[in-house]
Amino acid sequence: MSRLIAIAVLLLPAVAQSGQVPAWLIRLPESTPTVYVAETSTSTLHRFERDGDGVRMDGRDYMSIGKGGDAKERTGDQRTPLGVYFVTDQLDTTRLHEKYGPMAFPLDYPNAWDKRLGRTGQGIWVHGVDRKGDERPPLDTDGCIALPNDRLLALAASFEPNVTPVLIGRRIELDSASSVAELRRELEAAVKRWAQALEAGDMFVYLDAYDASFEHWSMNRDEWVAFSLQTAGSRALSDVDVGDLLLLGDPAEDGLYLSRFRLSLAEQDGRRFAYRHRLYWRRSESGALKIVAEDSG
Repeated sequence: MSRLIAIAVLLLPAVAQSGQVPAWLIRLPESTPTVYVAETSTSTLHRFERDGDGVRMDGRDYMSIGKGGDAKERTGDQRTPLGVYFVTDQLDTTRLHEKYGPMAFPLDYPNAWDKRLGRTGQGIWVHGVDRKGDERPPLDTDGCIALPNDRLLALAASFEPNVTPVLIGRRIELDSASSVAELRRELEAAVKRWAQALEAGDMFVYLDAYDASFEHWSMNRDEWVAFSLQTAGSRALSDVDVGDLLLLGDPAEDGLYLSRFRLSLAEQDGRRFAYRHRLYWRRSESGALKIVAEDSG
């Protein structure tokens, strides 16, 4: 273990005991028991478990990232992305190159925010290492996160497709538990207002939640408003329910937050629809939380 990693391992529990908590882990629902935070500056993958209304540190492991470092921007730059991602699958790598180890867990890079910023590339995984090789150096992949095989196998059950978040940042940020709780309540209230406006068909309140810079499906906000008035505005809903609300801070974009939840819609003719929905929130100049990107999954 390098001296830098050893220092990080010693400091984080001490700071956490002083009343500070990971600032990015704002709310974990019961359906999301585990979240990983990859700290690129110390080559450390931290594992946190849900603990009541908060989280607790449950372990940390050495990892390798891209040969080009972090902050991925384009295809082929061999950088590991920074942001909030989710495991999408579990792959059997026995027929792939030995460098991937016994298995791999793809991440959903690029996400909606990456696409909004024009980032390109794909195939970002959490995977193992060559069984015949030595421990890989800190910068050694094509952009993926690589763990020692024994540790990957030990953690495999906690990497749940379409459930487990993997946050990638340069250094874990800590904040007071009271500040994180206040932010949690503010984001919960913002999501609730958005859902209530959708249920009531109050398009003024619903559309007011979207920032002037909002973009979706190559539409700017004005185009999105016109589209929404034709679709959501003409839809007769009897019930809108938000469940399994997950709230996370973005490790690379200060003041950007992700809300991911199960959105259940009931139309007045009795039909029901349910799917995972994502809203990316950022503070406007007035200090209000506004939606700057949106996605499903």
